[in-house]
Amino acid sequence: MSIELRAASTPTAPGLLLRPWRDDDVAALLVAYRDPVLRSWTRYPVSTTADARAFLRRSRQGWAAGRRFSFAVLEPGPDGERLVANVVLKEVTPGRPYAEVGYWTAAPARGRAVAPRAVTAVSDWAFARFAAGGLTRLELLHQVDNPASCRVAEKSGYVFQEVLPARPPFPRDGHRHVRWRSSRARLAQPRSSSPPC
Repeated sequence: MSIELRAASTPTAPGLLLRPWRDDDVAALLVAYRDPVLRSWTRYPVSTTADARAFLRRSRQGWAAGRRFSFAVLEPGPDGERLVANVVLKEVTPGRPYAEVGYWTAAPARGRAVAPRAVTAVSDWAFARFAAGGLTRLELLHQVDNPASCRVAEKSGYVFQEVLPARPPFPRDGHRHVRWRSSRARLAQPRSSSPPC
């Protein structure tokens, strides 16, 4: 797949390249998943080469099916590009008006606006790519005890909507944030009175 997205640089961080995962990303995945914080938030930790290959296989299958689009997020470094995040657009179904965006950030990239820039790039791409299929809103979900994800959602243009009750496999209540394709659609939707993170 030749698709590439870009996120602009900031005064303190370089621009980002977003592209589909490749087979040669195994080592970078293993390094990223050594982080205990990342491992604590994921349902499918990558601990072995076999796990990494399964992650990459699922990514390829998602792209091929046209329902799940995972992007490796890279930034330039002194030794070449390095993996800093993953953003995924999932549950894409023709005719359905919504899909979900998820992400994780590698430990060295946290606190440098990597996640908001990457999530924004994928969200903009999703609305452009799937508007004809009826996509009008994107949802970003996170557990209530993850305030960093709340900040990422807000910085990426996702408005807090509601608290979701815990349900397996998620042990805690969650927050639903929504970003609409157009401001008119956003104004037409009710917002929850519950406070954001």
